[in-house]
Amino acid sequence: MEPVYSDSHAHLTYDRFDGDRDDVIARARAAGLRHIVTVASRIGDAPACADLAAAHDFIHFTAGVHPHEAKDWNLEVARGIERAMRRPKSVAIGEIGLDYHYNYSPPAEQRAVFREQITLARSLGCPIVIHTREAWEDTFAILGDENAAAAGGVFHCFSGGPEEARRCLDLGFYLSFAGPVTFKNAGALAEAAAATPLDRLLIETDAPYLSPHPLRGQRNEPARVVLVAECLASLKGVSPEVIGQEATRNLEAVFRLTGPRPWHTMPA
Repeated sequence: MEPVYSDSHAHLTYDRFDGDRDDVIARARAAGLRHIVTVASRIGDAPACADLAAAHDFIHFTAGVHPHEAKDWNLEVARGIERAMRRPKSVAIGEIGLDYHYNYSPPAEQRAVFREQITLARSLGCPIVIHTREAWEDTFAILGDENAAAAGGVFHCFSGGPEEARRCLDLGFYLSFAGPVTFKNAGALAEAAAATPLDRLLIETDAPYLSPHPLRGQRNEPARVVLVAECLASLKGVSPEVIGQEATRNLEAVFRLTGPRPWHTMPA
């Protein structure tokens, strides 16, 4: 059986791929990737993500506003996300959440926009892709307040330890691991990955960021998700092919690739 992998989170529309995007996508196919989810985070990026997904049978996309851009949120931005979600191959609202490391947007505005996008996801019946950095308690509080478990989804580039992993899993979310789990200082993150059940685990690159060891510091790309799978396989005592198969199955489940997606058929 041919190895199968999937990248649950990449940013293929970013300008760092403008010179060789087709080659990057071809290398992903050659590496055995069955699915790539290209993720919107910047305001106005969702249409480009949708166009890229339309051009490639194994690419899907999300629409959403990253916490860095929460300060620019308005009604038209919200409507743009909803329009994008009605396009074919949309799979989630994301990436959304809180980032208190840089605070490019004020924390209060980040929290308000996070809440609004969870509400939109629940109204459409679609999952969410969560970004959280140095904001665990506020993230969990908002997820509880807004009944985000009803939407479900993924903690992308999971960065916590075993306790945060347990709380995410208890809410019904999947955990997606990226390049940092391969770093020598992974520590508690590696412990969390080892403890995550195979049926709740995803793998990603967050390309062009966070290239895994031994390629740390280089521009990342989806083909390198295999290196993440190899690290997780070592932590969990299984083969990389098992990680790839399970992560692909989980991606198809959480993003409903094999069943109906109600947000495509709801009246505008």
